Amino acid sequence: MRITTWNVNSIRARQERVLDWLDRTEPDVVAIQETKVVDDLFPRAPFEERGYHVETYGQKTYNGVAMLSRQPMESVTKGFGVDPDEQRRLMAAAIDGVRVVNVYVPNGQSIDSPKYEYKLDWLEKLRIWLDEHVEPEEPLLVVGDFNVAPNDIDVHDPEQWKDKVLCSEPERDALARVCGWGLADLYREHDESPGQYTWWDFRTLGFQRGAGLRIDLVLGSEAAGERCRGVVIEREERKGKKPSDHAPVTAWLDEDPR
Repeated sequence: MRITTWNVNSIRARQERVLDWLDRTEPDVVAIQETKVVDDLFPRAPFEERGYHVETYGQKTYNGVAMLSRQPMESVTKGFGVDPDEQRRLMAAAIDGVRVVNVYVPNGQSIDSPKYEYKLDWLEKLRIWLDEHVEPEEPLLVVGDFNVAPNDIDVHDPEQWKDKVLCSEPERDALARVCGWGLADLYREHDESPGQYTWWDFRTLGFQRGAGLRIDLVLGSEAAGERCRGVVIEREERKGKKPSDHAPVTAWLDEDPR
């Protein structure tokens, strides 16, 4: 099973790029973040024409997540289920025996912003949600744009980013608490090399300068990790006309051996 996570930075703005990539790579599951569109206006038809089932959880202008799957999605849930007005940042589904949780973690803006506290609270809610809704032995992937670089090796210039949003210790501690549920960073299980990034800032020509962060993650339970053959950052998709500021990240899982 090939499972990709990609913050597309507006599905309608990047639709043709995403469709072209789907035609070339044919993933089984795609977790999309930052769709920036209400559900009724999500461009479902071209994805369904390619054989994908589509689930969306969007809002106007900001946030929004969606999932595409060649297999039917079961037990689909959207949001934490406690606040009807919550920002649309999380959805989950069982796909071919694997629970896939798609997250778009808040950015936080800056460490002195109320949005930063909202981000830390959101990550705590994610940990609580996992405790309440997932069994530890279950094959589970939690994928998406986490807006946290887990360690200095995931940052092009750790000193420049020290104590700043995306790299601050409280954010990293909050992410570590999520992982403490029983999740491993599957990319790092297969590749420990530095200089591996998934996001580059448009505003500072980050991609052109090689100045990026690895903030798009594939976290897996032990049962999922045992089946993971590798995780790859599809860096080439950051190039070309009208790219997202994020690259897709793809994991390969073997079939359930049972």
